[in-house]
Amino acid sequence: MNSPADAQPQPVSELPSIARAASVIALGNIASRALGLVRETLKAHLFGASGQVDALNIALILPMQIYELVTGGIVNSALVPVFSEYSAPERRAELWQLASAVLTLLAVALTLPLAALELLAPLLARIVGGGMDAPTLALTASLLRLTLPAVLFLSLSGVLSGLLYSLKRFTAPAFTASVFNAGMVVCALVFSQRWGVAAMAAGLLAGAVLQMLIQLPALRDALPHLRPALQLAHPGLRRIANLYLPIIFSQLVAQASIYIGLNLASRTGAGGIAWMGYATYIYQFPIGLVSTALSFAILPTLSRQAADGEFKATLVQGLNLVVMLILPATVGLFVLAQPIVALLYERGQFTPADTLQTARVLQLFLIGLSFAGVDQMLIFAFYARKDTLTPSAVGVASVGVYLVTALVLIRPLGLYSLMIADALKQMSHALITGWLLSRRIGGFGGTSLAPTLIKCAAASILIGLLAGAAVMLFESASLPPSFYVRALYVVAPASLAVAAYALLLARLRVPEFQLLTASVTRRLRSNSNSNSHV
Repeated sequence: MNSPADAQPQPVSELPSIARAASVIALGNIASRALGLVRETLKAHLFGASGQVDALNIALILPMQIYELVTGGIVNSALVPVFSEYSAPERRAELWQLASAVLTLLAVALTLPLAALELLAPLLARIVGGGMDAPTLALTASLLRLTLPAVLFLSLSGVLSGLLYSLKRFTAPAFTASVFNAGMVVCALVFSQRWGVAAMAAGLLAGAVLQMLIQLPALRDALPHLRPALQLAHPGLRRIANLYLPIIFSQLVAQASIYIGLNLASRTGAGGIAWMGYATYIYQFPIGLVSTALSFAILPTLSRQAADGEFKATLVQGLNLVVMLILPATVGLFVLAQPIVALLYERGQFTPADTLQTARVLQLFLIGLSFAGVDQMLIFAFYARKDTLTPSAVGVASVGVYLVTALVLIRPLGLYSLMIADALKQMSHALITGWLLSRRIGGFGGTSLAPTLIKCAAASILIGLLAGAAVMLFESASLPPSFYVRALYVVAPASLAVAAYALLLARLRVPEFQLLTASVTRRLRSNSNSNSHV
């Protein structure tokens, strides 16, 4: 009898194109995360986990959250689907008109509100960081005045990215975040001694401008046709609005919960927001590398298959790939949390006590990591079916879970309550979204999803025990502290775990692992044959 994976040949035929698109996006994510790690390490080295870093983090987070509210959420759910309707060569003139209308509307709609926020920066600082002392609030306000203009450039860049994705030009938008982080790193290195933490705030603005500029060469054919045009009656704008309206309310609720979380964190003592920021960056690395890359890569295929029977088989394969990669990442990060934090951050003003606190925060965040990874694929599946209302409604409910949990636990658990609340939010969103989607596609019974989940979970637990034993062995050796010893504590157990995990997946015959290894083997043989004929 054939296995469920064997019975679905079409998703397998889509694997090479999905893998190629995912690899481009993943490479961009790797470059971005690598530069982001440099950014966070540099921030820890220069400024530690002090109150001024709390102020800086708020000034960095707030513009990014405004961008996510205004533009970030619209790219996947509305811009790419609608732009794609006009992407055929014979309709390019219409596409340029629609893109011009969107860019112009954003520029006009953002300019006055951002100018008002510049004037209200002290009030924003008090709202978000109400637990801070007066000097830190004043610093937060001054940093916000540097970072808020970045929202305009981030939003324009987001529209350009959506335009390029609709044209299947992945490279430039995949590397925008890398340029963004590079701008912050360069500004911090060049100006930190003169400007202090303001150097990194200025870097946010510089990075936002740069990530918009690097996409322009990929739009050489469009640039002569992109011009200011406020066409509010354009039918494409109406379709974008109709798709985005269900999302904007949930985005507002989600952003409000973030600000409430920051406010609560500011009341747990100096350094709390900084520890959260450092831990969050590590937590988000596997999300970007695994879930984001695979979700973006599989979305066009899911959109084409939304009305036929192949949708479920392709979705299951995507979910299996996420599960296969995100579960070992979760276990590995949990076991190696303290060595990883020490390796990345513990130098300069970042003390061993900061390492311990950041590692504890990270481990609590990780409770929800696997759920968050799967959830992104499920949300994109709803988008492929032109349904933005359902995931938005679930998002509002999950924010309620977060707020109730945080407010109930903040007094007995302090800062840690926010990580537990976030984990429960991720879990509730993924479980509810998965249940609703399952009902609409006839359930996941009879597919390879459950067997793959069980096999990968068992293998992940085993490699976690193996990595933990390796860490204990190294610690018992009492090696003299140095950067190389810290690197050894991370690289050796992680390498051992990766090798063991690959062997376990091969032994357990996980279908997606077999497909990937077969694809890689064919590619290597093809390259070898090509080289032999040169």
